[in-house]
Amino acid sequence: MPFIKTAFSGLIIFEPKIWGDSRGYFFESYNQNVFKAAGIHAHFVQDNQARSSFGVLRGLHYQLGESAQSKLVRCIEGEVLDVVVDIREGSPTYGKSFTIRLSAENKKQLFVPRGFAHGYVVLSEMAEFAYKCDNFYDKNREGGLAFDDPALKIDWEIDLSKALLSEKDLVNPKFGAHKPFHINPSKHTTN
Repeated sequence: MPFIKTAFSGLIIFEPKIWGDSRGYFFESYNQNVFKAAGIHAHFVQDNQARSSFGVLRGLHYQLGESAQSKLVRCIEGEVLDVVVDIREGSPTYGKSFTIRLSAENKKQLFVPRGFAHGYVVLSEMAEFAYKCDNFYDKNREGGLAFDDPALKIDWEIDLSKALLSEKDLVNPKFGAHKPFHINPSKHTTN
């Protein structure tokens, strides 16, 4: 199977099989049956895409309550450092972060279950980042964490004084100021 489990429950790396020849390459970036066989039962309802230049840092974001989202994220041009923080109450990895380089070259994807704050920083000159969500975005239910909170110990792999952030991301609260994410067992998207 093209799935690699991480030390974080439900957080799974997907490495698709690539078929290449002199014409280029082909791969399935998503197949519902393959994902279900791996225990991922997300029903994706929204696709998003963003284009950003080097140093753009987006995050750390999450959706609250019934608006929580699982995501399948990938980089389709360039390279990003993808970062998640476990905010699930009672999780053995609560408050810990996970990072992975996602790129057009390595074609890796990351399945991020509900209960994680998510963000990324662009490492290449330009990057196109795409992701599927299993719930619709709700502006009234969004949350965020400070990208530079020392308690999270995130190495963003760039000089943070040169990071480009939205006004919203510059004022996200520290990890200790947020309320833990409560997991609704009926809403789990992985076994």
